[in-house]
Amino acid sequence: MQKGKRYPPDYSLVWPKAVFDSNSRNRKAQTLLSVLRDHLAGPCHQLSALDIGCSTGIIANALAPHFKKIVGIDIDMNAIQFARATFCRPNLEFIFQDCLYLGFKDDAFDLIVCAHVYEHVPDAVRLLAEIHRVLRPGGVCYFAAGNRLAVREPHYGLPFLSYLPQAAANAYLRWSRKGSVYYEKHRTVWGLRRLVRRFTVFDYTHRLVETPALFGLDYLLKEGTRRHRLAKFVVRHFYWICPTYVWLLQKDAPPE
Repeated sequence: MQKGKRYPPDYSLVWPKAVFDSNSRNRKAQTLLSVLRDHLAGPCHQLSALDIGCSTGIIANALAPHFKKIVGIDIDMNAIQFARATFCRPNLEFIFQDCLYLGFKDDAFDLIVCAHVYEHVPDAVRLLAEIHRVLRPGGVCYFAAGNRLAVREPHYGLPFLSYLPQAAANAYLRWSRKGSVYYEKHRTVWGLRRLVRRFTVFDYTHRLVETPALFGLDYLLKEGTRRHRLAKFVVRHFYWICPTYVWLLQKDAPPE
């Protein structure tokens, strides 16, 4: 997703089960909307949105009826072509574009979606700088972020893969026969906090785990189950090993 060294641009061909799963992606869109409505205390119909790493466009399409305008961008041309051919709405646009070099004016969007993207780019600092630049003052970024210290690496399902230095991670992938190069660059919760330090952070991780039904997550965490009790225990007492964080990043208005 950047000029020069790049993450492989054919993600949809490598992980088709993930990016073409409409049920899973539509559920994620509903959770996203629930979080935004809770935070904004109202509808989003007058807001413009940018979906960074939109892939096949399923989430952007699900969000489109709720926004004035939504633009999805990705470097995966196969996914962008699928999105353009599949979803047609007057307020929805898909653009082949590098998220580290956004082709938009400053303060262009009210909302930005950046869900599980930062770990796929070679320069996460630049990504967050670009998000800050194109987000209007007072606007928010829905930031879902994987954790380097999560026990199970989410892309390959291998325990402790993201803990390892690059050479060891590559060897682990080859040994498991699940790949040859580990491109993802996860950060710890402390590294993520440094990454987003220019924003005011509203942390929704605890609320999503405590009351999953309120945010449409009961298909993953059914309240009252052993899994739900374990998740609540982890987020309360071992927040630093949570597999995923969901934060809203607000760009504050400049001082007068």
